[in-house]
Amino acid sequence: MTPGDRPGAGGGAGRRAIAAWCLYDWANSGFPTVVITFVFSAYVTKYVAESATLGIAQWGTAISLSALTVAMLSPLLGAIADNRGRRKPWLFAFTGLCILTTFGLWTIEPEPTSLVPALVLVALSNAAFEFCQVFYNAMLPDVAPRHMLGRISGWAWSCGYYGGLAVLIICLLVFALPEEPVFGLDKQSFEHLRITGPLVALWFALFALPLFLVTPDRPASGVGLWQGAQQGIATLIRTVRQLRRYRNIARYLLARMVYTDGLNTVFVVGGAYAANTFGMEFAEILTFGILLNVTAGLGAFGFAWLDDWIGSKRTIMIAIAGLTLCAGAILMVESKLWFYIAGCVLGVFAGPAQAASRTLMARLAPPELLTEMFGLYAFSGKATAFIGPALVGWVTLWSDSQRVGMATILAFFVTGFVLLLPVREPSDDAR
Repeated sequence: MTPGDRPGAGGGAGRRAIAAWCLYDWANSGFPTVVITFVFSAYVTKYVAESATLGIAQWGTAISLSALTVAMLSPLLGAIADNRGRRKPWLFAFTGLCILTTFGLWTIEPEPTSLVPALVLVALSNAAFEFCQVFYNAMLPDVAPRHMLGRISGWAWSCGYYGGLAVLIICLLVFALPEEPVFGLDKQSFEHLRITGPLVALWFALFALPLFLVTPDRPASGVGLWQGAQQGIATLIRTVRQLRRYRNIARYLLARMVYTDGLNTVFVVGGAYAANTFGMEFAEILTFGILLNVTAGLGAFGFAWLDDWIGSKRTIMIAIAGLTLCAGAILMVESKLWFYIAGCVLGVFAGPAQAASRTLMARLAPPELLTEMFGLYAFSGKATAFIGPALVGWVTLWSDSQRVGMATILAFFVTGFVLLLPVREPSDDAR
């Protein structure tokens, strides 16, 4: 490791280390895109479960339980990691778990007896993926120079969108869509869909490797695992008891929890809304998903400069305002063309809303509690993730209108915007 690759207090870790860190976003995004959102979720719910309705309910339950596990354990694991110093061993362990369980999805055959193994593997891999984000995100302030936090976070997030898109396109063009899949895969046993698990796993392993080889880590504190666990629990308890000391961070996490619920709900129910309201077929929804990833990646990349120029908080507020206007437009339009247009513009604001949120957490968190704070950040993103989709469903049933149900998403954006107003963002030289 060269001197320029060593982590410093605000000085960054060197170009190779930064590039390797950003590449991890490219590496891991195939998992949520292919496994959770588009390909494997559709395979399990349609061909493995006894019925699509039952499959969707059981799939949603498995994802919710894994998210709840992440929400409960992330702050504790983050506190333990802070006391032990190093983050890469934790990141390596959860990356390995995600890769192994995702690879194991190849074994899921199209029969109801495979449903429980499928849900267990997906729940484990999803939890491992989310735990990875805690330790990966906590490395940002050590990797990026203080004056480039927004750009590095935005560039990495943009890499993630395009990495996920690249894997999805490979899955579709090479395996899912051809009449004769490559490698002699048997369509009768859905091997052309099951192969997406090993593909995502190998992609993750290959492109995550540079981070572990090149990007530096904080030095070990010399604290053993058991002692670190004890100190981590004590630190977390002390942090919770001293919440008044961190009221600014608490305000931010509350605001982020609300507007992130709105954004996540858009992605969770957006496909169903497109199908039912506009009569869009699966191919059209998939095309829309690809376009959404493209515009979100462009937004994350382009707004990254704005993040460093005017600050993360203002960037998030601009993004939330844009999301609100675009979501409102989607609820008003009547044609597929305008739905495509409004949805793609929404994607431009979705990327920076997520990337700048990570940057703001990095700016607000005390250096000695970085991983713990990113554990709380993960908690704020998962603890109430069920509320948005549930509220959309309840209001839709009550009003007998999916447009009215989807309108509840606007309340999440507006409320999150208002809650974010009193949050104070420190300047780059304030810490």
